[in-house]
Amino acid sequence: MFNTPGPRLFHLPCGVDFPAELVAGLRGRMAGQPPEAMARVTLFVNSDRMRKAVRAAFDSGPPALLPRIRLVTDLADPLDMADLPQAVPPLRRRLELAGLVARLIAQDRTLAARAAVFDLADSLATLLDEMQAEGVPPEIIAALDVSDQSGHWERALRFITIVQQYFEADAEPDAGGLARMALDRLLTRWQTAPPEGPVVVAGSTGSRGTTHALMRAVACLPQGAVVLPGFDTHMPEAVWQGLTDALTGEDHPQFRYAKLMRDLELGPALVAPWTAMQAPAPDRNRTLSLALRPAPVTHQWLAEGPDLPDLPQAMAGVTLLEAPGPRDEATAIALRLRQAAERGESAALITPDRMLTRQVTSALDRWGIVPDDSAGIPAQLTAPGRLLRHVAALFAAPLSAEALLTLLKHPLCHSGADRGPHLLATTALELRIRKKGWAYPRPDALRAWGVVSERADWADWVADTFLDHRTAGDLPLADWVERHMALAEGIAGGPAGGSGTLWNEAAGRLVRRVMDDLRAEAGYGAEMTARDYADIFGAVLSREELRNRDASHPDIRILGTLEARVMGSDLMILAGLAEGGWPDLPGADPWLNRKMRADAGLLLPERRVGLSAHDFQQAAGAREIWLSRALKSDDAETVPSRWLNRLVNLLSGLPQRDGPAALHQMRARGADWLALARASEAPIPTPRAPRPAPAPPLAARPRELPVTAIRKLIRDPYAIYARYILGLRELDPLMRPPDALLRGILVHDVMDRFIKETVTQPDRLTPESLMQAVEAVIGDPENLPSPTTRILWAARLGRVADWFTETERARQAQATPAGYEIEGKAGIPALGFTLTAKADRIDIDDRGGAHLYDYKTGAAPTPPQQEKFDKQLLLEAAMLEQGGFAPLAPRHVAAATYISLAPGDPKEVPAPLEAMPPADVWRDFTALIAAYADAAKGYTARRALQKDSDRADYDHLSRFGEWDVTDFPETQGMD
Repeated sequence: MFNTPGPRLFHLPCGVDFPAELVAGLRGRMAGQPPEAMARVTLFVNSDRMRKAVRAAFDSGPPALLPRIRLVTDLADPLDMADLPQAVPPLRRRLELAGLVARLIAQDRTLAARAAVFDLADSLATLLDEMQAEGVPPEIIAALDVSDQSGHWERALRFITIVQQYFEADAEPDAGGLARMALDRLLTRWQTAPPEGPVVVAGSTGSRGTTHALMRAVACLPQGAVVLPGFDTHMPEAVWQGLTDALTGEDHPQFRYAKLMRDLELGPALVAPWTAMQAPAPDRNRTLSLALRPAPVTHQWLAEGPDLPDLPQAMAGVTLLEAPGPRDEATAIALRLRQAAERGESAALITPDRMLTRQVTSALDRWGIVPDDSAGIPAQLTAPGRLLRHVAALFAAPLSAEALLTLLKHPLCHSGADRGPHLLATTALELRIRKKGWAYPRPDALRAWGVVSERADWADWVADTFLDHRTAGDLPLADWVERHMALAEGIAGGPAGGSGTLWNEAAGRLVRRVMDDLRAEAGYGAEMTARDYADIFGAVLSREELRNRDASHPDIRILGTLEARVMGSDLMILAGLAEGGWPDLPGADPWLNRKMRADAGLLLPERRVGLSAHDFQQAAGAREIWLSRALKSDDAETVPSRWLNRLVNLLSGLPQRDGPAALHQMRARGADWLALARASEAPIPTPRAPRPAPAPPLAARPRELPVTAIRKLIRDPYAIYARYILGLRELDPLMRPPDALLRGILVHDVMDRFIKETVTQPDRLTPESLMQAVEAVIGDPENLPSPTTRILWAARLGRVADWFTETERARQAQATPAGYEIEGKAGIPALGFTLTAKADRIDIDDRGGAHLYDYKTGAAPTPPQQEKFDKQLLLEAAMLEQGGFAPLAPRHVAAATYISLAPGDPKEVPAPLEAMPPADVWRDFTALIAAYADAAKGYTARRALQKDSDRADYDHLSRFGEWDVTDFPETQGMD
């Protein structure tokens, strides 16, 4: 195949279809040879996706035998497999390290939090694999010069010494260690017996130590060659020679090639083209090459910039999309991908931003386009993954109503049989939980409800299956796995047993494999708590992804940055070009800083930046490209990616080559697509809804209202219409929050309990006795689950206890409590209307006068507010004089008073009985009810709320916001 002496390096320019040209070059060099000659070729490629693309390129051509296609990570010769040890599964290694880390933290809890055990073990496993792959033993790490480091190094070294045992002679290697062993054996064999057939390494940049060593060895074989993707042929020799220091140059896209050429003692002029195929956009490649020069030599822009070709022509195929936000960016990209699909063009979206790809996928779904997404769906987001994560949480925390209903409503719950009745029962149970406020359902309550609702068998299954799984203490990992799988299958199968559809379909099979792997390796894990197990399971599950390309569009792809060199497309969209996203900023290394890594011979964090830079340069050479970013993220302005920023600055600074004009044209093309995106999402104009005042037929209007609703009838009549005519009411909260309503209910219970005690036992009228009642009611977890809220509300009443008991002595000296939470009603016979009420408390004095009291946990309405709007106490007084609170029959109403228990300002607020006598109040009330007995009278929305900013319960139904309180109401007859 090769007639020139080695070492041999070949290249393909940025933007070409690398797999297709790789195969074309192989076919060209094997032309005229017998068919079996191709089968003697060994081809090492960088990824499984590249291997599939190469096979596809061979399949699209004339019939031929295929070369042996292997991955650069698969270096073990089949003859050596019997002698080489098996690599330790990554999960096993992480579980072993997690146990060691947990024991180390148990000995010294100042080292780290227990919750960080698996994260630390995962980071140590990554470091261990890297040390083995790069040939860095622990002795080198321990011998590092740390004279200028802080005490953090001592703590880090205690963790790093854990991996010492894995470098002993009899230790089982990780995947990286096995690759190093296989490479050493392979290179040793090649020194004495080079392979007879051609060997080619293609598609790799040599960023890992083993891959770099393989490329270097293959390039020197008698029939060996390396084909470099995205090689920069426009960079001067001097710049190549300057890429020597990893600390300053490894973030450059061509740094790894410079290192390879330096090790092979080759110059860039000796790297020959693999085929005669020219780059789709050579002038653009030249411009990008200058823009991406290493930072120390960007002064060359001034020297070489004027020699660039005409920039508007060079950048003619570039669209610069600068969207206001991520949604606009995703919509514009989706529109362009839709156009490509309609035209039959191949297009690829390349970005590391998974949130952006999900938004684009969602937008494409509107048109029935399913892109071929190389990343797939994270396993923890699949239906089985979500279910198992919810189930794992049952062992670590008490079962809340929210968690119970989340599981019951899960699509895989009770999926074995009778799914319909299960959903009906779940809905009925949810309404019961909301009504009763079961924050943490109890088995006895569930079973009792099941009997009443005639769902006893189903309720027994729920109580037995879901409740009481919280487990304290440590258990072996194997036990946790078995419990987890048994409970998950019990939930999925339902009362009939089995596992339902939990393990069906691709997602179920993937998650089942994860559980089987965890079960197989559980013996290597340490004992752990339920919370530790949930964390470990979530971390293990998050590493897997579900890929299902069966229904995807053949020409529309979503690729990661590494795969940019694999697929050749007519259109490349490089999206999410924001600093911190692309390139992704290197994460913090808890063990070694940059200098220590460089001194030890490990990979630098900038390696990932350099790889991303190469992927960017490779993809940006396509025939047509988009450079896309959002000016703002969800919470802040973004910084443009360093590569995009360099390109923009270079173009802006070259007016003599029409660089500003080229930049303007790029942005104009992007602005056109943004305009289309905005137009595609522009709402259809519709007329504003008027301010409603529905007027239903008289027969539909309420004939009975509670006294607490009269305030609504005056201030917001529409609420009466929605609640009592349409029958709509807000659902009770699933987990009742400790809000003002609940506080009011409990405070009323406290006062009833306390006052009743003091009437029969006057010596109990003390602050201490009041606080005992508080503890009995508010301190009961059944009434108020939150311990923090119990303490706060008890303290709130404690601040008014002295004032209340002192004023209560005066109240009881004035009159004797006679009725508590007493119900009453009074009618207007002429209108066929009844007013109902429940008075908090009614006292009777020696002269037969009634004293009405109403407790308020907050501020009480002022007398002017009571005269106009808040007429509760005034109406109760009027009802009392009419005998509405039987059997109480006072001679008259002596007083009506609000008792405000606001902690900062407790006080009594009397009702203005002198200004509004009960007879006048009843007369005005009768007139109010009579007004709504007129068929033409409508129930106006937000008629007289105290403040325009107040929220009304039915604002969404009245479409408030389309109208405001300055609009005249529109009466709407409803026949």
